[in-house]
Formats: sequence, C-alpha cells, structure tokens
Amino acid sequence: MEQYMKHYELWSGDPYFDELTRAELLAIRSNPGEIEERFYRELEFGTGGLRGIIGAGTNRINRYTVAKATAALARYVRSAGPDAMQRGVVISYDSRHRSTEFAEVAAGTLASEGVSVLLFDLLRPVPLLSFAVRHYGAYAGIMITASHNPPKYNGYKVYGEDGGQMTPEAADEIINQMNNICDIRTIRPLSVEEAQAAGKLRYIGEELDEAYTEMLTELVIDRPSIEKHRNMSIVYTPIHGSGNLPVRRILSRVGFSNVHVVPEQELPDGNFPTVNVPNPEDPNALKLAVQLAVRVEADLVIGTDPDCDRVGISVRDKGTGEYRSLTGNQIGLLLLDYILGYKKESGTLPERSFAVTSIVSSRLAGAICAHYGVELQETLTGFKFIGERIRIDDEEGDKHFQFGFEESFGYLSGLSVRDKDAVVAVMLIAGMAAQSMERGQTLIERLEDLFERFGFGAEESVSYTLEGKEGTEKIKAAMESLREEARLLDAESARSIFGDYGVHAIRDYQRSRRYEYDADAPIETDIELPESDVLYYEMGGEKGLDWVCVRPSGTEPKLKVYFGVYADTRTAAEDTLRGIKRCVTRRVSERLGID
Repeated sequence: MEQYMKHYELWSGDPYFDELTRAELLAIRSNPGEIEERFYRELEFGTGGLRGIIGAGTNRINRYTVAKATAALARYVRSAGPDAMQRGVVISYDSRHRSTEFAEVAAGTLASEGVSVLLFDLLRPVPLLSFAVRHYGAYAGIMITASHNPPKYNGYKVYGEDGGQMTPEAADEIINQMNNICDIRTIRPLSVEEAQAAGKLRYIGEELDEAYTEMLTELVIDRPSIEKHRNMSIVYTPIHGSGNLPVRRILSRVGFSNVHVVPEQELPDGNFPTVNVPNPEDPNALKLAVQLAVRVEADLVIGTDPDCDRVGISVRDKGTGEYRSLTGNQIGLLLLDYILGYKKESGTLPERSFAVTSIVSSRLAGAICAHYGVELQETLTGFKFIGERIRIDDEEGDKHFQFGFEESFGYLSGLSVRDKDAVVAVMLIAGMAAQSMERGQTLIERLEDLFERFGFGAEESVSYTLEGKEGTEKIKAAMESLREEARLLDAESARSIFGDYGVHAIRDYQRSRRYEYDADAPIETDIELPESDVLYYEMGGEKGLDWVCVRPSGTEPKLKVYFGVYADTRTAAEDTLRGIKRCVTRRVSERLGID
C-alpha cells in the first residue's frame, strides 16, 4: 500500500480523529487523486510557519496539523529551560475560517506541555501580536492567519522573542522537533478551560490595545499639519479582517475626525464575500471603498488585509476627479521620503540612521536615502529579515532604524513591532496626506514631484499560480532549469538571453554565487545574504539599475517574477518595462510548460 494511503486509513478510521474529519475523508474514499493530494506529504513548515488549504489530511491545515506544529514549538520552548516556559507564548488570530479553533488548539497544546500561554480575547492583527510578544517579554508568539490568501486557506506564523518572525535557524529546530513526533495521536491538547484551571492560560485584550495605541502616537510625523487638516475625509475598509478597531482607534487618537468605514466590509467574515481575494494589492479589493469615497468626496481611500499587516490606498486625482491606486513601491517611497524629509528638516534625524528594503523593492529607495544621508540596507524577501536588521543594527548596535518596506504593501516604523504593520502605516499615510494638503498637493502630485527629483521607476510583478503536487514540481523544475542556465551562460549569450534585453550579471541566492558576464567566461563572486531560492538578473539600462527577479512564493503556490526599470522620463521607463516583461514572461512560461 502506498504510504499516503496508510495515512488516509489512519485518519479516516482511528477514533483519535473527530467525526467531522472522518466524514470529510470518507466522502473522498473513491477519489485516489484527491487522497494522494491530501496525504502525499506533511504540510511544509517553513521559516514563517504553516500555510495551506483548510481541510482533513497531512497536507492540509486543520486542528491536528496545528497541534503537531505547536507540540514541536512547545518542545523547542521547553529546551530553552523553565524561564522560557514561564515567559510563554502569545497567541493571536484573525477572521479566517476556524482561526479561533486553531488558536485554542495551539493554546491547549502548549499548556499540555507545561508552557504558559497568553491568548487574545478576540481577533487581533499581526502587529499587535508582535508588539505583545515584546511587551510581555514572551519567549515566542503564534499568529493564526493566511494573510491575503483566498478564503479556503489558513495559516500559522511563529514569532521569536524579539517579536519578529522565527529565524531560519529556530525554524529548523522546530522542524526537527516535528520530525521526532512519529505518532500524532500522542498529542493531547487541553481545553482552554483545563488550561486556565491549570494556571497555564490567561486572556489578554484591552490593556494591550491601549499600550500599543500609545506607542503609535509617539511615531506621529508633523502633528501641526494633522491638526490643521483633522477634518480631511478618509474612507477606510478592513476588508472583513482584524484591522477595523485598531485602525479606527489610532486615527481617532491622533486627531482625524472624518473617517468613513465601508459598512459592507466592516465586520469580520472569513468568506470575504465582497471581494475575489482580500488583498489590498488588488485595486478591485478597494472597489466598494472607492464607491463610498465618491459619495462622501473623500480625499483618501485606505484598505488593510485580514491580518492587517498590508495596506493599499487610492487617491483622488485633482485633475480628473477619479481615484487612482498606488503601488506598494510608490507608497513605500512616499513614506520613506516623508519620514526622512520631515526629520531632516526638523533636526530630529539621528546620525547613523538606516532604512531597509527587500531586493525586489524599488531601487529608487537608494537615491532617496542618499539624498538624506541615510544608509539603505537590502535584505531577502520576507519581513523577518527586516526585523533581523533592526535587532542587529539598532537594538544591539549603534545605528538608528527609520523605516522599512517591501513592494508587497508592507511597511514598518518604530522599534516596538518587528513585522509589517498596517496600523502604523495607515496613521503615517493619513498624516502624509494631511501634510500634502497643507502644501496644496495631492499624494499623486507628491509622487510626481518625487519622480522628478529622483528619477522615474516602472515596477511590476507577474505571478504564475500552479497548485497541487504537479504545480510544485513544475515550479521546482523551472527554477532548476533557470539556475543551471545562469551557471553556463557566456558573455555573448547573456547579452541576448531576453531578446534585445541582455543581462550583465545574475545572482543565484541558493548557490550564494553572483555570475558576471562581461568577460568571455563568467566571473564568480560570493553573495553575503542567506541562501534562498531566488534568481536576480542585473540588466543595467538607462540608469544602470534595471533588474528582474524570479522566485517561488514562500506562502502561496506561485512562481513570482518581479521587474524594475528606471529612467529620466516616465515614457522611457514604461516602454522598456513592457519590452523586458514580454521577453522574460515568454521565457519563464516556456520553462513552466505554459502556453
């Protein structure tokens, strides 16, 4: 019997598993393909934790896979000693299906292993979980969320004692602990009532909300402009997620008094019935918010995703009266310039300040930081790496963190949170809009001014969604093919690798090698960043900054391709981007076997 069938027989027949699980599995007993898909592997625990489709099976997220991951985390905490066990683990969750159940299973599993638990009394977003870990001095944190994925997904993110996502080294230790759990039936979570009675669980809530809100008020930029334009009309949507209360609370606390919340999207709902995907990166997710903005003549539209770590905006164009969505890079560049510019002008920008972006974010960040005399650091994709830089260079070093962002609509200011924080981002965006209003500008005009000062950037990304076992294998094969090609290229073939758009170097982060093709044979040098399944193509261009990056998503069944093109004019940048995109996507599609 195939191994996956043995797992299926266990899960569908053993009394350890509940009736709903058995019924779900018995309903597919005549579908061997579906059985294999659910049981051919364990749901992979990456550096961020688990993420998968909700359902029964080892390759699904459910109360049993959550319990197994949590048992491994508990043993990791126990290995650090009694103090770590007493400091315990904070658990939060968002509005997704079964998030409350999974949070309680995690709490009961930790308690059964003797680890103390702080469990939020209601759903809370990612930034509050990160803040709580640091605020209470906990040893770790768990966030039950699948971020902006479709409704059929949920996930399990693990945080370290610094409030940042678990490091790769710590994740490896947890994975080792998971591998040592040979029989899932040995895991026996307590109920939350039993955990409370044993003195291992307590609930947290309003006192933490207040501490977090007070911390955010210390990060306000340009209070006078906010005071003058406190009646600026803002439309906000939490897109059925966890941002509703904390976002409204901070906007009110800093002074904004004219905030309209989209009623159809205000309350938590794991079905996300008003959107295709609850992702503010997609302008369609803000459609209802824009409709409300037209009715109330709002100056600014803001939306956050279910776990409130990403934020998207739409701004009214003064010339056309239409609302225009900004990209994640555009928002990040505007906030970077806003924070550094105000602090420089007010004399509050410390020496040895630094900002952090990822390698797939806008290269214009370097020009902005250079203008203000601030160091820019680049990391691999993933906010855990930005949090790591904050810890090393600010908390443990002598530098001063100012701002971090990723092109995927994630932003962070301050030191008290170590992951993307859409709540502080909303506060800063609203303040920036107020300052722009004081200057007689819209945010669109402010963006155009930024491009005039630092050059135009045309940036975009393309995703190939390939679900299931076959999709995973196709993505892996495509990356291996492109990686081997990079190793074997010579100078002549590199110049025509993407039609008229050649490359002069490729960085292979998995092999930690950079191949430069200006000579007859590639010149190889080391890459200092950690190993990762990423290929980065340096393409030069008008300003010598153009690039393409290919990487599998760490959280979704996707292969992602990123583009960045920079020029003195918008037309030149956009024309070049179209040409590069056409050539690169054709080549990647061929490697994936897609017509």
